[in-house]
Amino acid sequence: MDLMDIDFPNLGIYLHNVPKSFSVFGFEIALYGVIIGIGVLLGILAAAKVAKSTGQDPDLYWDFSLYAVIFSIIGARIYYVIFAWDQYKDNLLAVFNIRQGGLAIYGGVIAAFTTLFIYARIKKQNAFRMADTGVVGLILGQAVGRWGNFTNREVFGEYTDNLLAMRLPVEAVRSSDISESIAAHVTEGVNYIQVHPTFLYESLWNLMILILLVVYWKHKKFEGEIALLYLGGYGLGRAWIEGIRTDQLFLPGTQVPVSQVLAIILFAGAVIWDLIVRIRLKKNTIKIQ
Repeated sequence: MDLMDIDFPNLGIYLHNVPKSFSVFGFEIALYGVIIGIGVLLGILAAAKVAKSTGQDPDLYWDFSLYAVIFSIIGARIYYVIFAWDQYKDNLLAVFNIRQGGLAIYGGVIAAFTTLFIYARIKKQNAFRMADTGVVGLILGQAVGRWGNFTNREVFGEYTDNLLAMRLPVEAVRSSDISESIAAHVTEGVNYIQVHPTFLYESLWNLMILILLVVYWKHKKFEGEIALLYLGGYGLGRAWIEGIRTDQLFLPGTQVPVSQVLAIILFAGAVIWDLIVRIRLKKNTIKIQ
């Protein structure tokens, strides 16, 4: 298997010379960044379209996106650095070198929601309505952005021989991402690893959530319910996907994946919050009758 190949043998798909970057006037541009950028743009366009179709001002979301993108990148970096501190404690300048990777999506999500509530308060907008609109674009952006991990040969899981199993050359991936289970299947004469393409699982899961959000929109019971569906739905999928990834970030002093814990908390919290609001709405309806 050549260094730049990516194969899905059980699907009969063999991709050759898949680049990680390309050069423009001598400047190397990572495909990861390009794909993330495309995801962000599509996400903003989707949110603006939803805003227009629901009688909101699309420009409000274009304006918000300028702040959201900046603070989400900062949040994603801070989250990663906190839970991978051993990589940076002896070289603090490396904290600012995001070209080497190290962004955690949950940090970006937390920052995006925080920015949204502050922005909505300043602009005197309904934050929950904005959250409902924004998460449609957010989940689309996540679905697209995960393909940046594909070109980077990262965010994969343990060894598998299932239908979607992916093969990557050993030299093309970080040695720290190769677990003992994966290494055990790299026998003499084999120069590749065969793993779960968890980036693909998450991308497909996010597309399913996007469809659910769009279909359910007309049936939502209160402002903010679409955002809760996003938090719960994404959390449910991330909880099991995170469990098979090999590049996990752990809670300090443990072997417990922090993003898996957060995903479970968000899923449970979204379900409980939704039930509480529905019960209160039902009680108010009964009183009015």
